[in-house]
Amino acid sequence: MSIVLGPKFERVRLWVHEAELAERMKATRENDVFLAGFKLPRNVEIATDLAQAVHRASVVMGVMPSHYARGLYARMVPHLDSQPTFVSATKGIESGTLLRMSQVIEEVTGASKIAILSGPTFAREVAAGEPAAVVVASSDARVATEVQTAFSGPSLRLYTNQDPIGVEVGAALKNVIAIGAGVCQGLGLGNNSLAALITRGLAEIGRLAVAMGGQPQTLAGLAGLGDLVLTCSGTLSRNRHVGVELARGRTIEDITRSTSMVAEGVETCAAAVALGARFGVDLPIIQQMDLVLYQRKNPKEALRDLMERTLREE
Repeated sequence: MSIVLGPKFERVRLWVHEAELAERMKATRENDVFLAGFKLPRNVEIATDLAQAVHRASVVMGVMPSHYARGLYARMVPHLDSQPTFVSATKGIESGTLLRMSQVIEEVTGASKIAILSGPTFAREVAAGEPAAVVVASSDARVATEVQTAFSGPSLRLYTNQDPIGVEVGAALKNVIAIGAGVCQGLGLGNNSLAALITRGLAEIGRLAVAMGGQPQTLAGLAGLGDLVLTCSGTLSRNRHVGVELARGRTIEDITRSTSMVAEGVETCAAAVALGARFGVDLPIIQQMDLVLYQRKNPKEALRDLMERTLREE
């Protein structure tokens, strides 16, 4: 996002957690760990000091993994000089509290201007300047429009939305369904199975989103169907990769140890199951992925149990 937004803003500060990586990025203008091969614009400043990064910022964009969000936003609060617009691109649900990321931001910072950025995007393709369309959601239409105007450009088109619940639930739960898509691939299954999984996965995401107060039409858009199809079928999907490796017999501990990337579906799965229980919504695919991830259930047995559930209407 700093590569895409660099030309749109006079100054962009990019906070980097790893000090050694930050020093290399200052020297090479490239993130050789997470996005090798792409140069940062000259006006993107690399910062390891969070206070420096958010100093006098008019927009604060969070792209951290969901399990780090609360702590990082709390660290920002004493150093915010104004009332910035917060834009969250984190796709997850907070474990324990079961809060959406916008709720975490509001609870921690007290901010009133909060927007959610989501949609079918892989970082490498966005950085390469390939055309992409995303949605910016906020309960305040003016905030969504401000972000839309500020972020849209030749390669990134933003659509506004006033349903942050639907957008955030769709963004978070599609990662869990994508693990199931990877399981299908790892088991050697074909397009029929994948199409069924995506369609039924969208149905259960929609049921939960609506139960939580979201709008059903949101799940038919970029943050729902669009992001779900991409994450379930794209070869760059980290969550799909996790599912493939699970189907091949590896444990989730082994898979996560072997990569520096974060697959949000792993963290989100248990929270999604808990949300389903809280709102009385049946989430069969997500529940089976939870058993595969955390109770070592055989992926073939999980698939069989999904197929042998009680027959019902669509």
